[in-house]
Amino acid sequence: MKLHGKTIVITGSSSGIGGEVARLARFEGARVIGIDRNDTLLTLDGFVKMDLGDPAVIDAAITALPDRIDGLVNAAGVPGTVNSDIVARVNYLGLRHLTEALVPRMLKGASIVNIASILGADWPHRLDAHKELAAAASFVLGKAWLDTNPVQQENCYQYFKEALIVWTKKRSLELFMQDNIRMNSVAPGPVFTPILGDFVSMLGQERVDRDSALVKRPALPDEIAGPIVFLLSDDARWIVGANLPIDGGIEAAYV
Repeated sequence: MKLHGKTIVITGSSSGIGGEVARLARFEGARVIGIDRNDTLLTLDGFVKMDLGDPAVIDAAITALPDRIDGLVNAAGVPGTVNSDIVARVNYLGLRHLTEALVPRMLKGASIVNIASILGADWPHRLDAHKELAAAASFVLGKAWLDTNPVQQENCYQYFKEALIVWTKKRSLELFMQDNIRMNSVAPGPVFTPILGDFVSMLGQERVDRDSALVKRPALPDEIAGPIVFLLSDDARWIVGANLPIDGGIEAAYV
C-alpha cells in the first residue's frame, strides 16, 4: 500500500475531493486525520473541527493534531460566490497559516498537496502581485497587503487560486532544500462536488457552456483523489513545485 504507516492530515475532509482523498488514503494504509468546519460523516482515525478563516482558531485547534505528520492535503475551500474576504481567508491566508504551523511537525520526506484549480491558469499574468503577496508571509501581513491591494469580487476565486499556485512554487523549493519536505499543487477542472453549482453562478453560463464543449464531463471526486495520493506517496519523491492539471483536457484544449 502506497501510504502504509503514514499519518496524513486532510482539510475539507467531510465532503467532495477532501472526502475522497481521505477514503483512498485510508485504503492505501494511511492514518488519516480530518479537518473541516462541518462534522465528519466518514470513518477517520481522528477529526478536528476548524474554521480556516480565523488564525486564532487555527492556532488553538492544531494542538489536537499529531506531533508527527507525513502528509498534508489542503482541500478545504469556498467558492467565489461568497464574500471575497472569506475567499481570501479560507482559500489562501488560512491555508498558508495552517501549513506553516504544521511544517515543524513534518517528517523528512513528508508531502504537502494544495488543491488549486484550472481557473488559476492565468497566474503568469499577475506574477509580480502574487509574489508580493507570497512575501507577506504571515496571515496578518497578508491581510494587510490585500487591504492595500484589494481583489475584486468577480474574480476573487481565480485570483487566490493563482496566488496559491505561485506560493506553492516559491515555498516548495525552500521546504525541499532545507527540510526535505515536498510541496506541489493540483489544478482540477470542474468536479461533481457540492459547490459545482456555485461555479456556474460565478463564471456565467456562457463560459460554462464553452468549457463544457471542450471536455467529456466534469470529473468525479475519486478521479482527483488518485493523483493526490500519488503525490503524497514516496513514488513522487522527486516531484517538487509542480502544478498538475487534472482537468479532462481543458488546458490542452486551449493550446
